[in-house]
Amino acid sequence: MRYFWGMTSERSIRNLALIGFMGTGKSSAGRLAADILRFTFLDTDRVIEARAGSTISELFAQQGEPVFREWERRIVEELTRRSKTVIATGGGLPLDEANLVSLKSHALVLCLWASPETIFERVRHHDHRPLLNEPEPLERIRTLLAVREPHYRQADVLLNTERRSVKEVAVQVVHQFHMAQAAHP
Repeated sequence: MRYFWGMTSERSIRNLALIGFMGTGKSSAGRLAADILRFTFLDTDRVIEARAGSTISELFAQQGEPVFREWERRIVEELTRRSKTVIATGGGLPLDEANLVSLKSHALVLCLWASPETIFERVRHHDHRPLLNEPEPLERIRTLLAVREPHYRQADVLLNTERRSVKEVAVQVVHQFHMAQAAHP
């Protein structure tokens, strides 16, 4: 676990945002963390699907990744008005630096991390992952992780989810949130 407490005293931490690659536990641990904190849980991908009237896979196939990323930008901007929310983001959301800046304006940003092999084992049977619909999905995971890692490392906290249950991850996420709130009341 690595901490990046470069937060200014003016920073308002009223939400918790989980970033990271698919299969790292953002949605599962996020739901449980929201229950523990008695916060609302919001998954940006589910919000996009509801508003677009199609699945993420369909959106990618029919309108392309740039349209999907624009949906993400709009949702992230709306989140600045929320409080007491645990936010699970799509894996590519932090690639747009403005998204991270926006999230950090109101949330503690935690990156959940796992090895490419662990991620592959967790998502290999999911057919709703548009970025993995290719002959060598493990290689695709490695490539995408290499591209995304510098963006993920901009999170306030990096949390490895390997060999941890969803409950252990959620408890650690909640602990980090309480520590950040105590440091920045």
